[in-house]
Amino acid sequence: MLLDATQTASAATQTGRDAVTSVSTGTSLIAAQAYIERAERARREAALDLDRRDVEVAARRVALQAAARDRQVLDKLKQRQHANHNAEWARKAQGALDEVALSVHRRGQAVA
Repeated sequence: MLLDATQTASAATQTGRDAVTSVSTGTSLIAAQAYIERAERARREAALDLDRRDVEVAARRVALQAAARDRQVLDKLKQRQHANHNAEWARKAQGALDEVALSVHRRGQAVA
């Protein structure tokens, strides 16, 4: 976009130079000057638009980095909670197995 506007401005300037060096009327010189000014204005607007978009991209990049950091924190918290849940489940399961083993052991003593 900026490249196209710059090329158009350069072409307009060259057209203006050609108009000045050739035999021209006042009207053609005014038209050439207006063309040059429009092309230069379009180039400046394209440059400003590019700058605005660069700022917007930078802001979105910062927001994305913050969101990625937040996501990593949440993922780590989820993993930690999952590990704690598994440890608690394993502890309870081991307690239940110990109860079963103890009751089997007691029955075995009563029978003997």
